[in-house]
Amino acid sequence: MGNRVAHLLLLLVLCYGLTMAVGLYRGEKEDWRGDSEETQAGREQEWFMLQDSKRVVKTDAGDMRVLRNYGGRIMDRPVHIGFITMEPRSLFVPQYIDSSLILFVRTGEARVGLIYEDELAERRLKIGDIYRIPAGSAFYLMNAEEGQRLHIICSIDPSESLGLGVFQSFFIGGGTYPTSILAGFELETLSTAFNVTTDEVREIMTRQQEGPIVFIGDSRAPRLSPWTKFLNLKEQDRLQHLKRLVKFQQQPSEGEEQMTWSWRKLLNSVFGQENKKKGEKAGKSPDSYNIYDRRPDFRNNYGWSIALDESDYQPLKHSGVGVYLVNLTAGSMMAPHVNPTATEFGIVLRGSGRIQIVFPNGTQAMDARVKEGDVFWVPRYFPFCQIADRSGPFEFFGFTTSARKNRPQFLVGSSSILQTLRSPELAAAFGVSEDMIDRVISAQREAVILPSASAAPPVEEEEVVAAKFEKVQKVIKSVGNGMIMGFD
Repeated sequence: MGNRVAHLLLLLVLCYGLTMAVGLYRGEKEDWRGDSEETQAGREQEWFMLQDSKRVVKTDAGDMRVLRNYGGRIMDRPVHIGFITMEPRSLFVPQYIDSSLILFVRTGEARVGLIYEDELAERRLKIGDIYRIPAGSAFYLMNAEEGQRLHIICSIDPSESLGLGVFQSFFIGGGTYPTSILAGFELETLSTAFNVTTDEVREIMTRQQEGPIVFIGDSRAPRLSPWTKFLNLKEQDRLQHLKRLVKFQQQPSEGEEQMTWSWRKLLNSVFGQENKKKGEKAGKSPDSYNIYDRRPDFRNNYGWSIALDESDYQPLKHSGVGVYLVNLTAGSMMAPHVNPTATEFGIVLRGSGRIQIVFPNGTQAMDARVKEGDVFWVPRYFPFCQIADRSGPFEFFGFTTSARKNRPQFLVGSSSILQTLRSPELAAAFGVSEDMIDRVISAQREAVILPSASAAPPVEEEEVVAAKFEKVQKVIKSVGNGMIMGFD
């Protein structure tokens, strides 16, 4: 009996060992996305570019598309990037969604209404403004300008989402398209809750058919649109206007109080407090934050950078998302660095350049040329740098997956970690003399943003660059095969 047990245990150990060996072999043959070697070559340059664009809203008055991130196992938390475009005098109708948003106004001016602590808070947003909309908070968005389109870039944090697609909208206003969430209740239920007739409920639930983004106060707007009249009123008169639309006038009896309270609270919240005093500040919601009004955290002759965290803009603390903006002069580069606390997403606002990312094993993960509108992402811990083309400035904006103060670790430059680590041990690690490692580390006197015209030539000179890059590689190999950084 004892021998049988021993043999059985031995067989189980052998099976487990075989399983682990196969797993390790597959792990060596697969990269972090789970791709085999055969598929790596063709997809290598796409790994860190967000290109899976999905249009979630499309009407004559505007659209919204989302770039969904599939970070796989190396993504510390998923964040999608959204782009909202709205024509002049248009409205993104009242809704709430199952994900939190951080809005950044790229061009134009916006008016956003948000429910905050049961009050309607309205804010006017201009170029450079950042504003947070929490998951589950009702809001509307409006382009009130006469002759300018509104362009908004937003982060979409699905950490609280239902998992129904990229995100799920619950439209408060609507008709046949979009459908209001109220339409799912029986007419008699709504009639009782609103204290109006079923015919009146049916009318307001079927009139809208122009889509989630509609024109207002314009010949293209749908006739008799309640939103047009509503948004042209002063804020303190909006609730009264809504009451006239649905004849929501009579006070409920004691027996109806419990049923109608939630509907009254919802509508009061969405459309403003009836008794708000004239001139009173609109709601308690935090103000927006304009990133262009902030003094750069770092600036030199080759560019500047700004990073916003929860200490700068308190609403970021609730989303756990940071914001940054970088401007590189023509031909300059953000020195190779690592983000030890967050994954980074970048959107090119203007100009063009290159993004280089390195795998943990010291091989190149991506060297991609990017232009205005492109979106890239860099996993936490992965070394990377951004290089501006010589044709002009390179500006990019983005989000990080941490609202804590970002402390990037620079690998090259006068403030790099190599400067801090300078010691006999570092020289021994590279297998060279202390004099040589000191000479290499001290050659660059600039920090963070570096001059690198030779590293970012115009597109037509790429063959010349390739030759120069081969020379640099030879120099690096002469210093030590373990060296994975770049220098001028």
